[in-house]
Amino acid sequence: MKAYLFSGQGSQFVGMGKIFYEKYFLARKIFNIANKILNIDFTKIMFNGSKDILKKTINSQLAIYIYSFVETQLCKNFFPDMVAGLSLGEFSALTAVNVISFEDGLKLVKERGLLMQQACDTIPGKMVAIFGLKDKIIERVCKEDKGIVVPSNYNSCNQLVISGEYNSVNRVCLILKKLGANRILRIPVYGAFHSPIMELIEEKFVNIINKISFNNPICPIYQNYLGIPIINPNDIKKNLIKQLVSPVKWKHSIKNMIINGAKFFTEIGPGRTLENMAIKMLKTFSK
Repeated sequence: MKAYLFSGQGSQFVGMGKIFYEKYFLARKIFNIANKILNIDFTKIMFNGSKDILKKTINSQLAIYIYSFVETQLCKNFFPDMVAGLSLGEFSALTAVNVISFEDGLKLVKERGLLMQQACDTIPGKMVAIFGLKDKIIERVCKEDKGIVVPSNYNSCNQLVISGEYNSVNRVCLILKKLGANRILRIPVYGAFHSPIMELIEEKFVNIINKISFNNPICPIYQNYLGIPIINPNDIKKNLIKQLVSPVKWKHSIKNMIINGAKFFTEIGPGRTLENMAIKMLKTFSK
């Protein structure tokens, strides 16, 4: 069975999508539609903008969403048996399997990005990937800190991302390093996503998402909130809201995809990290 994975925030790079734009009429059409909806020449930010501008939450999320949709439309053999997207990538996945339209998805991603940026400006924070420690150890150290810091992305058996206020994350990282973390890597995003900080914008996001029509998907989507296959549009919408303030259960999603028959993983979007992680997990389960 074929599983498609959709890149999340942090996979963006300056120049992304430019080759598609120059080579394919369909890609140019989609980029132009996006520019019109956003009322800005967003392709300039994607193709020629600075790295710092593209890294801003609102810009990176829109760029990855647009890029992923273009790639999906150019893919002649896109017949998924199951899909999943990492955080922002979940919106790309939902568009790809016809749950939401590209236009509605673009508006939703824009508003979500603006709200997340507001939360980040109100309470500055960051996200850091921890390698080489068991989840329980990281969870315990986060819980013992007096500030805001929580596990936010269960990416793989060897990697867990934490999210929170700057000082809290820094304190936890120092402790985890002493406890044996073999690598600590800052995630290239501005903000502490999937943490209690995002509760500041939850109500506004609910009001926005409730205005969007959700349809039946063409295949199951393994959502971040639960990591299990979902097909009911109402459940999909509820889980998408929960995703904002809850940890991403990515490794759970991949594990369940493999259990349910996934043999081939393909990443849609500007990154290939998700595909590589899934292939490693597939090899592990195959032994």
